Amino acid sequence: MTATAVYDDLLAECADLDALVSGLTPSGWALPTPADGWTIAHQIAHLSWTDRHAALAATDPEAFTRLIAETTDPMAMVAAGADPAAHPHGPLEPWRRSREEVVDALRALPPGARIPWFGPPMAGPSMATARLMETWAHGQDVADALRTTREPTHRLRHVAHIAVRARDYAHHVNGTPPPAIPIRVELTAPTGETWTWGPGDAPEKITGLALDFCLLAVRRRHPDDLDLHATGPAAAHWLTIAQAFAGPPGPGRRPGQDTAHAPSTH
Repeated sequence: MTATAVYDDLLAECADLDALVSGLTPSGWALPTPADGWTIAHQIAHLSWTDRHAALAATDPEAFTRLIAETTDPMAMVAAGADPAAHPHGPLEPWRRSREEVVDALRALPPGARIPWFGPPMAGPSMATARLMETWAHGQDVADALRTTREPTHRLRHVAHIAVRARDYAHHVNGTPPPAIPIRVELTAPTGETWTWGPGDAPEKITGLALDFCLLAVRRRHPDDLDLHATGPAAAHWLTIAQAFAGPPGPGRRPGQDTAHAPSTH
């Protein structure tokens, strides 16, 4: 997949979420989402804040690095960035601007450039993939708050790819050693085709719906509520800790808690 396709997919993912929230009334913006203490306005304010900082990292890496060096509590900074009070006229227009800014900044990067971030530095396409993953994850919180079902798209492949690449990281943040063996992942895409990662002769395997694997990886559903199957103990354990995002895993969702208001993690 080309970098241009990733950037286009990020904008498309943003547009789909925009369509969910653009017609909301003030009471709609104030609806609670499954993220503890966050309304829909918090969700969009957070995306705006993160996109703005990603654009800064891409256009002025020195300024972004100084900002991080001066931050004593990154989680508090993230929480403050989600405060809708920072947007007296609502977070929608700031988010529309910031998501265009980050895509423009990423497109302008020279090939091979690395961008500083809260975790390891990333290339432009990787940053775009991460932004798409986070937009989709927070979009799920918004959809749950609105009691609506989103149509899965080919863009889920980006989310699944991050989750597969982050297998060892998921073990690290959960305090368990990564398995030394490869694990095959075979997911049924929304189109019916099969997406695969890992060698075909891997001793262990995960199979199921791409949508469900992505919901698991952003910890928006409990494994018991998803159509995923593991062959082998390492694959089974991975399903209990999989995550596509950086930071602590958090509590996730309880079984049967598809749209209930309960703590999320990202």
